[in-house]
Amino acid sequence: MIEISRFWRDPELPFVEARRVGDGRQVCYAAHSHESFSIGVITGGRSTYLNGDQRVEVAAGTTVLMNPGVVHTCNPVAGEPWSYLMLFVDLPWLQAQAFALPRQTYSTSALLYQRLLQAFADLLDPCLHDREARFAALFKALPALLDDLAPVHDAGNPRLDAAAAFIRAHRSDPLSLEDICGACGLSRSYLIRAFRQRFGLTPHGYLLDQRVQLARAQLRQGRAIAEVAQEAGFADQAHLQRAFKQHLAATPGHYRNAVASLGAPAEAVHALKHQVNRAGDQ
Repeated sequence: MIEISRFWRDPELPFVEARRVGDGRQVCYAAHSHESFSIGVITGGRSTYLNGDQRVEVAAGTTVLMNPGVVHTCNPVAGEPWSYLMLFVDLPWLQAQAFALPRQTYSTSALLYQRLLQAFADLLDPCLHDREARFAALFKALPALLDDLAPVHDAGNPRLDAAAAFIRAHRSDPLSLEDICGACGLSRSYLIRAFRQRFGLTPHGYLLDQRVQLARAQLRQGRAIAEVAQEAGFADQAHLQRAFKQHLAATPGHYRNAVASLGAPAEAVHALKHQVNRAGDQ
């Protein structure tokens, strides 16, 4: 039986979180973002990938990349089966490695795909004592594995940026649209229309996304779900449950209870190493 979804965290590597999804048809997302840098590989099937204003179809062998704060979704194509592995890496750790966030949102590089499969196998191997060094080496090599694209300079709209910053600063407060309009000096109609065009979400959707991110960070610490719901600004636990499932395709309890394993360690490592070898032979 295929396991639908499993998160992985390890106290020895607190800067990274991983997720394995075995049946993506049962793990569908609303538009959302992450505070971390996200990079992963499609290991089977096809899916529709939306990143900012870019929409493409990705298939097995593709690497996807999401920068912090960028709204995205990745959902199955016409109910077809698909699977993937994903890494969520803390920005401060990446900055300490002098890693520059890439512009590229996906890649079909076979070498990059193989390197990421190897990274997952390394993370899960309890016999390795240099996992962080291996992980750092991956991100040092990553720019050379991507297309050499010039950076985009987006001046943005200062008032919309101010609205987003206000939401982030007050995400656990009972914000109204009037509060946000007052903070940035924009009318309701313009704010809703322009904010969605700029960030991919309405102001309310952006607020919910920020609250889910806050709840996610607290749940990683093992906090009680009811307490997290209150501190993250949700009306109650049921509201957190609903938003969390829409944004992460997982319940708060499933996410909080993740352990340092994506399955039986020996079995998971063996399966990933087999995938690495197959990718290298192609």
